Amino acid sequence: MYRVLIPVDGNEERALAQADHAVALTESAAEAEVTVLYVVPPDSLQTDEGVDFSDMDSAVAAAEYLETNGVSVERRVEGGETIAREIIDVADDIAADELVMGGRKRSGVARLLIGSVVNDVFVSTDRPVTMTGTEMSIHRGTRRLLLPVDSNADRVHHQVEYVTSLPAAPDDVEATVLYVFPEQDYKGAPAHEFDDVDAAVEAADALEDHGIDTERVAVGGGVTETIVEEAETRDATGIVMGGRKRSGVQKVLLGSIVQDVMLSADRPVTLT
Repeated sequence: MYRVLIPVDGNEERALAQADHAVALTESAAEAEVTVLYVVPPDSLQTDEGVDFSDMDSAVAAAEYLETNGVSVERRVEGGETIAREIIDVADDIAADELVMGGRKRSGVARLLIGSVVNDVFVSTDRPVTMTGTEMSIHRGTRRLLLPVDSNADRVHHQVEYVTSLPAAPDDVEATVLYVFPEQDYKGAPAHEFDDVDAAVEAADALEDHGIDTERVAVGGGVTETIVEEAETRDATGIVMGGRKRSGVQKVLLGSIVQDVMLSADRPVTLT
């Protein structure tokens, strides 16, 4: 059973984008269930007991879209001290394999931002979290995934674990493991050898061991720009990042490259 959690707010367009991704994600699953969750904001005058799922148009639209596409749906309304904490608690309660968030927002100067709830969920759960957007196309069929890796073996392990656990794996998953040598795209730059990066080789070998068709790519350039360009060139259905980092006080942080890719890519980005 592949279990997906979709926490929605009041924006129906975002909720439908999340639901569309969940349909694509689970279409190869023998068994799958998607939980559509609405969390009553703690500053609301209402409580979760006073809000019915059917009152939330965005939640109803997502649930009905999923069911129309043959996906089993659980409907939930919850309340808690914070929205992010309640989302994480529900994810733990249902043992979610993945959370699908609709988190891109625009500021007053039209700059894309990651909403605070989405950011808090990203850094507070160890489960894979995918961010979708209302202006991206969701592809069905074969999952063509781009895995940008760094030299951290632990992060690479989580990226590989996510890809190999997908319902479509291994037959309907194709992967590209990408290592970007930062800013090394100038004339006379050193040769870019994939085999020189142990973590990248480990990722590609592990994916191939699971029967996943894997391409190995090493290039030089600006890291964020190159990741986005490579995703576009390969028509990737998603980008799988391994970007959780810890500060000196063990606070989980999002790496700057991860944030930049999330805000720049026009396709779903998954943080493992």
